[in-house]
Amino acid sequence: VQLQAFGGGLVQSGGSLALSCVVSGSLFHLGLMGWYRQASGKQRELVATIPPGSVNINYADSVKGRFTVSRDNAKKMISLQMTDLRPEDTAVYYCNADITQRGSMTENFWGKGTQVTVSS
Repeated sequence: VQLQAFGGGLVQSGGSLALSCVVSGSLFHLGLMGWYRQASGKQRELVATIPPGSVNINYADSVKGRFTVSRDNAKKMISLQMTDLRPEDTAVYYCNADITQRGSMTENFWGKGTQVTVSS
């Protein structure tokens, strides 16, 4: 099982960017998915999490009202629509998922990350 993120890049302050992350490989159940980010010199922090039924979505206070997370279980994909981007949103963004493979315990997986840079 692997998570591959797409869509990072450079954008001006106030701009928008969309990230996607696709899960590849055979799995039995795709549980909680999320996006995290890590700015240079800082700890990794939660951006948003979304459970399988897409209810009770959780956002970091810093992104509420600007970012929207969604998922497509059939496509094994999570997306993050980011608007009104600010320089402080600059970070490497990582996707994350709880995955159960047939016959195995649930494990937590991370994607490799995609760089988002917001210029002022």
